[in-house]
Amino acid sequence: MIQIAPSMLAADFLHLGRDVEMVNKNADLFHLDIMDGTFVPNISYGFPVVEAIAKVARKPLDVHLMIVHPEKYIERFARIGVSMLSFHLNATDKPAQALLHIRETGMKAGLVINPDMPVESLYPYLHLCDYIILMSVYAGFGGQKFIEDIYDRIRTLKKEIDRLGLSVKIEVDGGVSPVNSKPLIEAGAEILVAGSSVFNSDSPADVISAMRG
Repeated sequence: MIQIAPSMLAADFLHLGRDVEMVNKNADLFHLDIMDGTFVPNISYGFPVVEAIAKVARKPLDVHLMIVHPEKYIERFARIGVSMLSFHLNATDKPAQALLHIRETGMKAGLVINPDMPVESLYPYLHLCDYIILMSVYAGFGGQKFIEDIYDRIRTLKKEIDRLGLSVKIEVDGGVSPVNSKPLIEAGAEILVAGSSVFNSDSPADVISAMRG
């Protein structure tokens, strides 16, 4: 089943409760981008916002860390009630240990790579992952142009996951909309993150419905 994960970074923070309820009613996951201004050249929001959303969320929280030393914060995200926690492969020297630690807390563990990193770099860690996020833009800013070679990257990764007999889900993040959702799903994506296309629309619920295919 395809899951739609609206990116809360694109929500209206003056009306966050309204947008959270929209996700509760229409989507499958809350996608929360945590940026530190060091790993990526932007700063988003921190624990107070995640905690506030967690209190009223009826769908699982999918937290995407774009920070250095992600391993420092695993326990705290687990205590908040986060269901899925991912970090960038090149954000830590010990990705395997971090993935194991995430799983030990009961959260699902994910690895993320930007478009300039080969999908093959993920292969040594697939057995420790519950999901992979392939970025179809460069992490750190919303509203970027969708990078078209994502389809081949998904197919390549999916082939290796199937070869290994694993049940690792592929999540795609960046520039996702009803225009490209169907080919992404056909290529092998199972979770679609969408920010601007959902929250900047006149009818976010209709956009989410359209992306399900």
